[in-house]
Amino acid sequence: MNTSTDTTWQIGGATLHSRLLIGSALYPSPAIMTQAIRASGAQIVTVSLRRQGVHKEAGEGFWNLIRDLDLHLLPNTAGCHTPREAITLAHMAREVFGTHWIKLEVIGDPYTLQPDPYATVEAAKELVKAGFEVFPYTTDDLVVAHRLIDAGCRILMPWGAPIGSGKGLVNPYALATLRKAFPDIPLIVDAGIGTPSHAVQAMEIGYDGILLNSAVALAQDPITMAKAFALSVLAGRKGYEAGTMQERNFASPSTPTIGTPFWHQEVEA
Repeated sequence: MNTSTDTTWQIGGATLHSRLLIGSALYPSPAIMTQAIRASGAQIVTVSLRRQGVHKEAGEGFWNLIRDLDLHLLPNTAGCHTPREAITLAHMAREVFGTHWIKLEVIGDPYTLQPDPYATVEAAKELVKAGFEVFPYTTDDLVVAHRLIDAGCRILMPWGAPIGSGKGLVNPYALATLRKAFPDIPLIVDAGIGTPSHAVQAMEIGYDGILLNSAVALAQDPITMAKAFALSVLAGRKGYEAGTMQERNFASPSTPTIGTPFWHQEVEA
């Protein structure tokens, strides 16, 4: 999909034009996965070593497809529940993919898949020291965000809602607070996005990008949905850059009778 009208931006040392990041799991088939990812215009694709063993013959075809996409790879530590697990998997990913990028996930609750804030900060400190560019999956908690920045993270990825829930932005106020608190930090909404309108809402708040997977992979038509998200992310960003009108508590006619512009009066005369 042509995304040439996207605003160029930078994250993790890369210059991109698409603000949509996309996952590689849950698709009905490998062919649909590759078509949907290409249709999204995304330039960053997330991959999980835990879900696909790179040394297994069955998984080799999958990795070849991912490499053939020729996109920036963002390996993740999905499924990890301790800092040591996440750190070990991150080092494996760096070796396999030749990238120092890592999406850090340390799950604290098996029901909500909420990240463990203490374990995430602990793992982030170690990974930053080891030379990783850490993309931490976190909640919308302001204090945790400060701790991650103090740990050396230069990117934050707060959730909109629990992973795979499709509920959208459960707490827009908290997400907006993060945006105001960290005006110079790239912020990506990661998890919970279910519809293109959710993506628009996040981008209009001023977020730098959206990371999603289930919303595209589980759609009835993943390829068309990928295109829809590409457009929604772009529309939301453009709306933010344009500056939206202020909400009002009263009606205001678009063609006023009082205070009519002089050019309108001249035409009527």
